[in-house]
Amino acid sequence: MEIFETLKTLCALPAVSGFEPKAAETVADMLRPYCSEVSVDVHGNVLARKSCGKPDAPTILLDAHLDQIGFLVTDVLEGGFLRFAPVGGVDPRMLLAGEVTILAEEPLFGVVSCLPPHLLKAGEQDNAVPVDEMLIDTGLLNAKEKITIGTPIVFAGEPVRLAGDCVSGKSLDDRAGIAAILSAMERLAGEKSLRCDVAVLISAQEEVTGLGAATGTFAVQPSFAIAVDVSHAKTPDAPAEGVFEYGGGPLIGVGPNLHRGLTTAIQKTAKAEDIHYQTEVMEGNTGTNAWTMQIVAHGVATALLSIPLRYMHTPIEAIRLSDLTDTADLIYQFVRKFDGEVGA
Repeated sequence: MEIFETLKTLCALPAVSGFEPKAAETVADMLRPYCSEVSVDVHGNVLARKSCGKPDAPTILLDAHLDQIGFLVTDVLEGGFLRFAPVGGVDPRMLLAGEVTILAEEPLFGVVSCLPPHLLKAGEQDNAVPVDEMLIDTGLLNAKEKITIGTPIVFAGEPVRLAGDCVSGKSLDDRAGIAAILSAMERLAGEKSLRCDVAVLISAQEEVTGLGAATGTFAVQPSFAIAVDVSHAKTPDAPAEGVFEYGGGPLIGVGPNLHRGLTTAIQKTAKAEDIHYQTEVMEGNTGTNAWTMQIVAHGVATALLSIPLRYMHTPIEAIRLSDLTDTADLIYQFVRKFDGEVGA
């Protein structure tokens, strides 16, 4: 698997929260070579399984979310302008002059309009424009014939290579997590001596409700789960707390949301296999699917791996490919030997 090409394929899939099913079919096809069972459910969750063939084997679930932040059209105005509302955690500061794709029956290009500085009143340059006052310019004179209220919108563009092994683009939260699981599953497909069944959940609606993690985990009923997501990487202007080394390897979450025995076992694997990792202390809600998965059905022993990411929830999210591949390697090395035995 060429990991950058995989990322390009994944990041090109439009999947605003609640509009995942079409993208889910593509991800399901990407998983089929490595899994014996693959399906897409009513919400757009991708569910897959690789059985070890042993009776009463434990099941470990690998999760990453498919959905992305985006927008919905709320009004279509004369002159090809659209009003819109955010879906998920959208920061209005970075929207003006942005490029978007309107997911009409035939996708359309648009730009978020902005007044030039010459037309602003004194002091207005220092104020953030509320999203409900912004407009998207499509240039269409017949926009009402092509675009309906409720149409989803995503950021435009595709991932680009920066210097070294850095990649920047939209939706790396959490397509990078999906790419890590795909890479691990490719390697696990050749393993003949697994001691656990491996289930994969590529989940819907993480950015808004956690619905996909809840329903998908309930469908699988695993005893163990690993959520794979992203967390904040350091930049020179970032605060001192809550950010991690870019290129320092995956973050292993530690906190009350996360099963201590499973977490410790993953840390031991990283040390034994000489895989770089960092520790992220998470004293409460992790803000990820791990929070939801742990309380499904009879309860699930859950761990969290996060890929360091810059500029979260923007069109220029950035990761280092070494962090992604280290995450994939840690998943593979842990799962290939996992037999369900962990401490409390």
